[in-house]
Amino acid sequence: MERKSVSFLISVLLFQQLMGALAFPIAKYGLIEIEPFTFAFYRFVASSIVLLAIVRFRGNKRPVEKKDYLKIIGLGFLIIPLNQAAYLYGQKLTAAGHGSLLFATVPIWIFLGALIFLKEKFNFRPALGVVLGLIGVIIIMASGAIEIGTEYLLGDLIILLAVIVWAGYTIFGKPLVLKYGAFRVTAYALASGSAIYFPFGLYRALIFDYSKAPLGAWLSILYMAFGVSIVAYVLWYWLLKYMEATRIAVFHNIQPVIATLVAFIFLGEPIGWSFVVGGLIVLTGVIITET
Repeated sequence: MERKSVSFLISVLLFQQLMGALAFPIAKYGLIEIEPFTFAFYRFVASSIVLLAIVRFRGNKRPVEKKDYLKIIGLGFLIIPLNQAAYLYGQKLTAAGHGSLLFATVPIWIFLGALIFLKEKFNFRPALGVVLGLIGVIIIMASGAIEIGTEYLLGDLIILLAVIVWAGYTIFGKPLVLKYGAFRVTAYALASGSAIYFPFGLYRALIFDYSKAPLGAWLSILYMAFGVSIVAYVLWYWLLKYMEATRIAVFHNIQPVIATLVAFIFLGEPIGWSFVVGGLIVLTGVIITET
């Protein structure tokens, strides 16, 4: 496998995290105008078609083994019905800030999964980076993000399931990515997941009232389909070819920092001391991991 420089890989990873961070404000706008399950239907159908076309155009020297098709279908089931649908449904049942805070635990699940299933060696620096990243995100989001109440418990549990599923998608996908490449595995996983989701998504799309959906909402779907489901998802798997999952996990907590900065620059949302302190702790965790 061709080696890549650390600086290049970190640059790609930061770009990948930027694409993911922009998804929060962009998707939030689109979901105001288009109900979540219809939104997800068009997002994943569009991205699956484009990814499969790219795979077809590029050609592949190594055929996928039959036993691996079942694994790839399993990844599709994880990423769309269990991860995306569960997150959307759980977000409806809980307070607004809970979903983002629960997703801040992703690095912990990836770190543990990599140790258990990928047999990666325990390293103190990534472990410390994960802990510091989580602390930093909690500080950033705790000011007004947490609402206590048993009425949020079910929604929080469903989102936590989606979080653990994303970690599983990362961990169980790495061996397949090393074998077949990021493009093919992402394309086949999204296509199979979309096929599973298709009947329900089509039903929601058919009963949706399109008369009030503006152009901006459809552009939001396009960004989520191409910017996130294609670019960000493929880059995430591509990076797993060259970096240990325990190292990549630390960078996941950069997303809330980027998302807050974007909201400050383009939406004028204020930045308080909690962001400054939390952001510095997140960055400290990343620096410790990579030095």
